[in-house]
Amino acid sequence: MNPRYRRTVFLTSAAKLAQAPPDEGYEIAFAGRSNAGKSSALNILCDQRSLARTSKTPGRTQLLNFFAVDDERRLVDLPGYGYAKVSEGVKREWQGLLANYLEQRECLRGLLLLMDIRHPMKDYDQQMLHWAAQIGLPVHILLTKADKLKRGPATNMLLGVRARLHTLHPQCSAQTFSSLKKTGIGEVHDQLDAWFAGDD
Repeated sequence: MNPRYRRTVFLTSAAKLAQAPPDEGYEIAFAGRSNAGKSSALNILCDQRSLARTSKTPGRTQLLNFFAVDDERRLVDLPGYGYAKVSEGVKREWQGLLANYLEQRECLRGLLLLMDIRHPMKDYDQQMLHWAAQIGLPVHILLTKADKLKRGPATNMLLGVRARLHTLHPQCSAQTFSSLKKTGIGEVHDQLDAWFAGDD
């Protein structure tokens, strides 16, 4: 476990971009469908049980949630998307907040895009990849809940996703990840470190 991330603390929440911390330093955002396991991944990556709130009800993350790794580096939990029980008005509001953040945030260095390994590359996932490709934002995909599949099928799913990325987003990589089994953590830390250091 990288000790840097154990020191991560909750900083603030923002309902709109104007309420976010000053646009300086380095930020890495976490995005994904409401049931992709973003909060669990954040907690595991920072070796903390309740840094990010987890819920049995997908769609609870309705704000931009900022976590300080240190004085210059932040992790940002973006609103979950694509959950059917959320009203269309709320969906549009979240979508606008996501778009504003991704397109306007100068300190954003990379995007961790989480997808359930059993149901990857849904429409909203592809829209996120399209947005990121348009603005030249690097993306690293976490195929979460990898413990739900045996190794062979999980590897095949990963290879299939990687094959599609060549046309969707050239600055995109992917890996398998499991918060339950705590697998893939080191690979994610390496990617976070590279982005925080300013490497591509």
